[in-house]
Amino acid sequence: MSKQINFTIVPEDPVDAERAERLYANFCAVAHTPFDMTLTFCDVRPLSERDVQQAEQSQTVRAPVVARIALPFGVVPGLIAALQEQLRTLQEAQAGNTEPTWPKGQLH
Repeated sequence: MSKQINFTIVPEDPVDAERAERLYANFCAVAHTPFDMTLTFCDVRPLSERDVQQAEQSQTVRAPVVARIALPFGVVPGLIAALQEQLRTLQEAQAGNTEPTWPKGQLH
């Protein structure tokens, strides 16, 4: 006989909040294999004159990868739902010119 256990997964922040790592990315490339979906986050910074000249020739701009995360397909629908809920909350707050009231607890 198997026993069912209900649980919630929560991120464990470091004891020293100032040492908590936070990565910034303003670009995300999405790709997939038959097994998973990969999100590649990059930090695209303002281009220098040299960068612009190179981009004109190659039609590409290189940006440093901040993080590359492979997700099994089973996680993707929950991620999409959580992102949609966060975006909806932000848009409602902006439309009413009020402070956002973020949903309580973890969204997954």
